[in-house]
Amino acid sequence: MTLIYSAREFQPAFRMWRDTPHGSGRLLESGQILYIRLATLTSVKRRLPVTNNEKSTLKSSAKKRSPTAGGTGDGDRKRKRRVQQRSIDTRLAILKAALSEFADNGFDAASIRNIAERTGLQHPLITYHFRTKEILWRAVAEHIFTQIKALWDERAPPHSHMSPIDRIRAEYRAHLRFTMEYPDFHHFMLRESRPGNPRLAWLVKNFLAPLSSRVLRQIRASQKTGQLPKARPILIHYMFIGMASVLSSLGAEIRKISGIVPDDPGIVDEYWSLIEAAFFDRLSDR
Repeated sequence: MTLIYSAREFQPAFRMWRDTPHGSGRLLESGQILYIRLATLTSVKRRLPVTNNEKSTLKSSAKKRSPTAGGTGDGDRKRKRRVQQRSIDTRLAILKAALSEFADNGFDAASIRNIAERTGLQHPLITYHFRTKEILWRAVAEHIFTQIKALWDERAPPHSHMSPIDRIRAEYRAHLRFTMEYPDFHHFMLRESRPGNPRLAWLVKNFLAPLSSRVLRQIRASQKTGQLPKARPILIHYMFIGMASVLSSLGAEIRKISGIVPDDPGIVDEYWSLIEAAFFDRLSDR
């Protein structure tokens, strides 16, 4: 049987384990959860309270554990995979909380301590994964732009035979979908768009310019076929970015005025249909 104790319960839990003749225990990498395996509970007089999060961890661990494991090597591999998955899940939780923190407060006012509070993790665990705020900020940027590129590749595979205009449709619709899944993205970018911001130059070099270059080629090709209007391609690009960001960037205002829930899938589909009707369908009828 496995008992899970939080960090604040570590010392009394360890004493319980130490006094159990058939027990064995180990401290996981996070430093927050102590797993104590007991062959027998007869010598344990009481059990400390377990939080809901800890119960979930216990259930997940129990599901993954196989009673018919094929030996020590197999068990070690499974334990390593569980530890690796916990590390991945922890990093993802930190990145999402950090995105919200940077979006709400900007880089200068954001703090690792606030991010720890948003996640419910201890401050040292945040710095274990990301040593400084600058490293964490860059990891957030890399994560969100990797998600955007993955969605573009999914909806408009680079080596497919889609026409340029169909690629544009698919990629900006994917961007709309992304902004609904990551509503803090728009405000994160607004915080970094101030002139002279050194982090903006890094974003442009590593993510914004490569992604823009990809879609600008498609815009130019669609302009040659008359499927997009004559204008600077970069202006058309940011026009679509602006339209795709409205439901997330102004979602609270839209909800307050109309009672509409902007992230409702039906509303998102209706909104994209408006873009199709107002822009793409009209141009295709020329």
